Amino acid sequence: MSSEQETKQNETILKLLAEKSVMKQDVYTNTINVFNELKDILRSRADELGNEISKIDKRVHIYYKDVSLQDMYLKVAGDILDFQMHSNVFEFDRSHPMYKTSYIKDNDLNSFSGIISVYNFLADSYKYNRLNDLGYLIARIFVNREKKFFLETRTQIGYKYNSFSLEPVSKEQLTDIINELIIYSITFDLFTPPFDAVKHVTVAEIQEKSSSSALRTGKRLGYSSSTGNSLSAFDDEVNL
Repeated sequence: MSSEQETKQNETILKLLAEKSVMKQDVYTNTINVFNELKDILRSRADELGNEISKIDKRVHIYYKDVSLQDMYLKVAGDILDFQMHSNVFEFDRSHPMYKTSYIKDNDLNSFSGIISVYNFLADSYKYNRLNDLGYLIARIFVNREKKFFLETRTQIGYKYNSFSLEPVSKEQLTDIINELIIYSITFDLFTPPFDAVKHVTVAEIQEKSSSSALRTGKRLGYSSSTGNSLSAFDDEVNL
């Protein structure tokens, strides 16, 4: 290899590191900052809602739990909203609608995003360590290098945040999102599965039920069609 070729390779490597790797560090930093802002809001909402509901009925519990640097959850009565921050940075597939926006067309580095996913589980699934129970992905928050964001969600609020924001994400926007996710989780009820979907059970499952509850539970478990809030069995799999 000639020294000239090696020099060009080094220049290319340094250029990529300066542009792409630095950008990804910025994305990660912004995403973890947003995640920490969500932590503060969740703590505050847990205190506020917990104090208010205790005046109405002390049997209803609301609390926040900090699990790890990238995992936390809010328990709201019989539901858990589990927030998970991914440690990696992602780029959208070129077929994604974001590539039709001028914001991405002007600079495709803007498309690289960190992801904060929000799952809805039954609180009893955590309480009784029912490891086979199903949760549902109900929202994903995407944060880019400029701390701008957009939201993918099953909730009604999705239309407000379905494209990258004009300004960096604000506390007010995050509070708005959290409130809507809480409303969604409370109104997304547990349905009785069809009789035929749960008529077979093994001896092992029954024996384990008293300890780890091996019988799978989910809000829409066993349903084969999707209308309104109802989710299909396929959705069960792809949303885990």
